[in-house]
Order: sequence, then C-alpha cells, then structure tokens
Amino acid sequence: MKNTVLLIDYITINNSVGGLVVYPSNWNRLSPEEKYRARMEAWEEGPGIPFPNEEVRQAYRQRVRRLRDALELRRPDRVPIILLTGFYPAQYGGITAQEAMYDYAKLGKAFRKFNHDFTTDTLAASAGIGAGKVFEVLDLRLYEWPGHGTPPDIPFQCIEKEYMREDEYDLLLRDPSDYWLRYYLPRIFGALEPWDKLLPLTDLVELPFMGPFLVAIGLPEVQEAFARLLAAGRAAQEWIKATGAVDTENSATLGLPRLASGFTKAPFDTLGDTLRGTRGIMLDMYRRRDQVLAALDRLVPIMIDMGVHNSRLGGSPLVQIPLHKGADGFLSREAFAKFYWPSFKAVLLGLIREGLVPFVFVEGSYNQRLDFLADPDLPPGRIMWLFDQTDMVRAKDTLAGKACIAGNVPLPLLKVGHPEEVRQYVKKLVTEVGSDGGYILANGGVLDGVRPENLRAMIDTGLEYGQH
Repeated sequence: MKNTVLLIDYITINNSVGGLVVYPSNWNRLSPEEKYRARMEAWEEGPGIPFPNEEVRQAYRQRVRRLRDALELRRPDRVPIILLTGFYPAQYGGITAQEAMYDYAKLGKAFRKFNHDFTTDTLAASAGIGAGKVFEVLDLRLYEWPGHGTPPDIPFQCIEKEYMREDEYDLLLRDPSDYWLRYYLPRIFGALEPWDKLLPLTDLVELPFMGPFLVAIGLPEVQEAFARLLAAGRAAQEWIKATGAVDTENSATLGLPRLASGFTKAPFDTLGDTLRGTRGIMLDMYRRRDQVLAALDRLVPIMIDMGVHNSRLGGSPLVQIPLHKGADGFLSREAFAKFYWPSFKAVLLGLIREGLVPFVFVEGSYNQRLDFLADPDLPPGRIMWLFDQTDMVRAKDTLAGKACIAGNVPLPLLKVGHPEEVRQYVKKLVTEVGSDGGYILANGGVLDGVRPENLRAMIDTGLEYGQH
C-alpha cells in the first residue's frame, strides 16, 4: 500500500476481514474529500486479506472499482450485484438457523458453499448471523432467537416493549451513556438486571466519596452480573475468531470485498424501535413532542460516532443504515418532515464529513419520500439508497445525478416466482434503471426462504444484461 498520509493503515485483528483501521496522526485535519479518497483507496487495496495469487487480488480490486464507479454515479464495466443474505446461506447449506448461531463449523461450511455457488461482487459475511452463545449468557430479553423463543429454523424476532419509560426522557437527555448503563441494559439483559443498583460513574470525582460509590459493586448480585458480562465477552471472542476466519477465507479465495463495515441507525428508529417501542413513540409525538425532538437531536452525534467507530473493522467505507419507521403509510409526510428527516439527514451529513458512505436500506416503500432523499444539502455520489418496494423508475428520475440507487428485486418473486419471471423482471430493471450507471442490482428484502433457482436467475440475468 502506498505510504502517504491520505491512506489509512490496516492491521488484521481476530481474523476479521480487512482488519482494524488505524488513522494517521493528521486524520482530523483532512477534508471530507481527502478522508473519502483515503478510505476508498484502502478498501481497494484489501490489506490484511491473504490473497492466494495476483489474479484473485486483481479480481477483488476490480469488484471494488465497479462498486465505486456505481457509487460515484459513473458507468462501471457492468452493473454491480450485491445480496442481502440474512440466514439464507444457512438454509441453503442445509443447517438450521439455530445451528448457524451456535455451531461455527457448520456455519463456516454453509457460508463457504453459498459464497462459492452464488458469487457476486461482495462477500456474504457469516458474522451477520449473530452470536447465540453471547445472547444466552446475557439472557437477552429484547429478542427471541432460534431455539430461544422461535423454532430452530426461524430467524430472530424483536420483542417490543417500553424498555424506556415515558417519564424517562430527561434521564436520557441528561446522560445517554448513564441511561444505557443503569436503565436500558438491565432491562434488556436479565444477567445485568442488578446493574440498576449502580450509582452514576460521574460520582467518582473526589476521594472521600469513592468508597460509597463502590459499595454497590461489592454486592454479590452485582458482581455476578459482571462475571456474566465477562463470560459473554469470552463467548464473543470465540464467535468473532470463528466467523472472522471464515469471512477472511472467503474474501481471500474468491476475491470478494466486504460491502459494509459500519452500522448505525436513524435517530427516530433508535428511539422508536427498542427504547420506547412503536406504540410509545407514536403517542410521544403528540404528548411529548418537545422531548422527542430534543432526544432525536441528542442522539445525532451518538449515531454518527457509532457509524464512525465501528466502520474501523472490516475495511469498507460503507456504513449500513436500515430504515424502519419512516416508510410510506407509517408516518404522514408532515410527521416525517418534522420527526424523522431532520435528525436522519444530520447523521448522513456527519458520516459523509468523515469520508464514509451511508448505505441506506430503505425498507418498505418511499415513493412519497423521494424528494427528501434528493435534498440538495446531500453531496452527489456519496450515498447509496437500497430500495425495497419503491418505484425504481421514479427513484432513478428523482435521484439521477445525486445518489446511487440499488434494489429492488422483490422478495415474494424470489420466494414463489418462476425463474423466467425473475429473469424478465431483472432484465427490465437493469435495462431501465442501470443502463447509464449509478445503479447496483440487489434483492429488495433479506433472502430468507427464497428458491435457489430464482436467486441463480437473478444473478445470471444481471451478469448478462448488466454489461456496459
């Protein structure tokens, strides 16, 4: 890799693909454009990935360049193809979702087979499945997962409750980290329930008062909670080493870059998904409008930081953001404009200032929201919108010259359709939307339950008609 201040150095840690980003000392003095170029050039180099030969290394670089051309609204050599896989590689590999979350040898075998049989332009990463042992040790209550609330062959399900109570907005606003530590985590992890006895860490400021602060930590139940957390950390190490080894192997042998390294959320979704819940946030918009708006603003820098710091693992400059509660029919345009878009836009701009590329999974339909996505404050060629059910021709017309779009091969078509129907749909989609660049072919919803022959038809048709 070139030795310039604009490039980011990487090291391999725990066998994760691409390793850990180490910023140069002058990183904070670089412009957003310089940071962006540095991240992109580093992604293309693929440091930390042990390619077996130069041919595979060049195949990897060609895929990154193809993706970069589409992201930057140029016309690549062909339309890139990516997949949102979910638990499907496990299903295709003949194992249950429960086995995928607990048996790392079976998980690795399934993902090796899937990446080999359905090679696209990015890696299907096994780490996205989740670590069942970690959740079990901590007694996770926020989700049910395979074998723990859902059947062994059914993926996880979120259990909505008001984990943040209606009268706790001021606590969240005053100190979000303290709120997470002493209120939220004890409610979503049974093993950490005793943490509600802890005092704020900010009490540790003067010698005479440090002893009283530590009394709660000496309680047997609190110490047991810390012991469970340490056990979960050991389980997490086991999981990341196993999945990291599999993903590195697949990336190296097949020349597949990781699509996204970072993850974050829209502030409204952060507040409405697992803090207040759907019912709670809907009522709060009317009963506690000012507190909701203040909380959304408070969450903006936190969501930016989340995307930035976890993007350091994996090597890709893309930060995935799934949108949950902003779709057509969920919020009115007025509510979307007031409660959802401003804080979400601020997160997008914050990530872009750090040289990152928001990869936004637009779940549901955004036909009534496309004008928001074309906001002139968002710099062109720095966001990817992957659409689920949005009209792609309208999306192309609205976002042409502004942002890369991706999707929206329908999940029902891939599940119950005929391969020829898939072929005709993908041919039309690639021809109408992808002919002049700025488009990436992808499924519109996670692949769980699709027919292999339909997935094959989608990929083959994209390869055939996506050539430029």
